[in-house]
Amino acid sequence: MNTRDPASTDGTDGAGDIAEEVRPRIRRTHLALFVKDPFASAPWYEEVLGMQVTARGARWVFLSFGQKHHDIALIQVDEPEAATRGTVNMQHYGLEIEGGLDDLRRLYGMLLRKNVEVVKTTDHKVGYGLYFHDPDGHRFEFFLELVHDDEEAKRLLGEYNAPSNALDLQPL
Repeated sequence: MNTRDPASTDGTDGAGDIAEEVRPRIRRTHLALFVKDPFASAPWYEEVLGMQVTARGARWVFLSFGQKHHDIALIQVDEPEAATRGTVNMQHYGLEIEGGLDDLRRLYGMLLRKNVEVVKTTDHKVGYGLYFHDPDGHRFEFFLELVHDDEEAKRLLGEYNAPSNALDLQPL
């Protein structure tokens, strides 16, 4: 519980004691992406990622994986005709999949059949990653978790320096 006195401006609780640090407790996330045309991009998310449109506005489309009201929002940039991908941007958004290696291989095959640009396949020691781009160039990752114990996964990431080694993944 945060005991900080709201009137205190020095980081203490008003009595001189350092206040307890408040940290967010995240339950779930969503991602909002700027795109040139959300209405042209949305069908890709429906067909490739299996999402469903849950809301539309004049300049945006919200999509869901099926449980929450939205997981990804596609928002039109202010000047679509002048929009370009910058070098400072989101590196990727990871989507942890259910199932096993064959499920990841089937997803790989599906991406190829739909002519989705596959960037790379990687072994992260704690899981396997399959990276690909959406129509606007945003990078996504289908991630297959291999180490389900979070403490062990943290240890392995540290021991191997968060590896991203090439993986010879064969699509199905």
